[in-house]
Amino acid sequence: MTIAIEPNPAGIYIHIPFCVNKCPYCDFYSITDHSLKKEFVKALLLEMSLYKSVPPVSDTIYIGGGTPSVLKSKDIGQIIETVFNLFKITPDPEITIEVNPKTISPGSLKGFKQTGINRINIGVQSFSDDNLKFLGRIHSSIEAKEAISWAKNAGFENLGIDLIYGIPGQTEKSWLLDLKTAMQFEPDHISCYTLTYEPKTPIYNHMKSGFFSPMPDYLAGSLFELTSDFLENCGYIHYEISNFSRSIDKKSRHNTKYWSDVPYIGFGPSAHSFDGRQRSWNVRSVKDYIKNIESGLLATEEKEVLSKEQHIIEAILLGLRKKEGINISNFNMKFEINFKEVFKETISDLREKKLIILINEQCRLTKKGTLLLDSICAMFALNEF
Repeated sequence: MTIAIEPNPAGIYIHIPFCVNKCPYCDFYSITDHSLKKEFVKALLLEMSLYKSVPPVSDTIYIGGGTPSVLKSKDIGQIIETVFNLFKITPDPEITIEVNPKTISPGSLKGFKQTGINRINIGVQSFSDDNLKFLGRIHSSIEAKEAISWAKNAGFENLGIDLIYGIPGQTEKSWLLDLKTAMQFEPDHISCYTLTYEPKTPIYNHMKSGFFSPMPDYLAGSLFELTSDFLENCGYIHYEISNFSRSIDKKSRHNTKYWSDVPYIGFGPSAHSFDGRQRSWNVRSVKDYIKNIESGLLATEEKEVLSKEQHIIEAILLGLRKKEGINISNFNMKFEINFKEVFKETISDLREKKLIILINEQCRLTKKGTLLLDSICAMFALNEF
């Protein structure tokens, strides 16, 4: 069903937990055993019908993973159709799918396009075969370029590319080559993530065992600044720490909800939901997920009600990720506090160090401050409110 647009519509996230191969740096939940795909899709559709606490209206549907493109277009189409049948969706929703270059073809991309998907995000990560090998990716540089061309030919007019920097051995010159290669395809959106080493991942264990040394923070910081300067010079808007768009209307409407304290609902194993005050998440195991749903139960593993203090600090952390930063008037109204007064000393200290800027009721980070986001948020957290 479709309805009129509301000021802050929610978002719907759908987690597809299957991958061809598990990347050693990834800590998102996924499995490589595809034998349960059919049962999973059936359970996913059932979970949606069981869910009672749904947002009043949503304007984004994001199909992530895992690797959603391991599913057939008919399965994706059935998922999207079910969303429209069960939930209130605005007339012009953003519908995104994540794909891996190795798991798509010109035919499958056309099939995805026919399901109503209007935004595609391609997990390129690098145009260097050496880097792709280090990252454990299953595609080659040539296949990444082919995938982008196929997506354009399939008619996707909102195309995003994911890249990773901070890879051991990477230099400013080699990273710049990745960025310049991406520019040849004129993507509508680029996400540039720093390689992180999450505990319990294979890459973390290899690093701890001394198989390689991580890139020094100062060099990763210089690559971040290089990225921002280069892409802004190419006409992109650096609207969030890791995200760039060719125009305002090409921003990820769905991901912006996460940084703007807007409710969203998640379906599938390990998917998270947030209703504006309470956060919940599903069980990770595909088998447990299917078992719960087939029993007529929700797959929720746990719920957490945020205290006012937690909500405030989280809103600061997420707000400062965005280029425009925190809207102080909206912040004061939402939390019923005086931002400038409560954080007076912290703000003064950060302004003196040229880490934040306060202008026109907006509090935002400088480029120098962006590199120290976690430390800056820790300073805000020390305040009493």
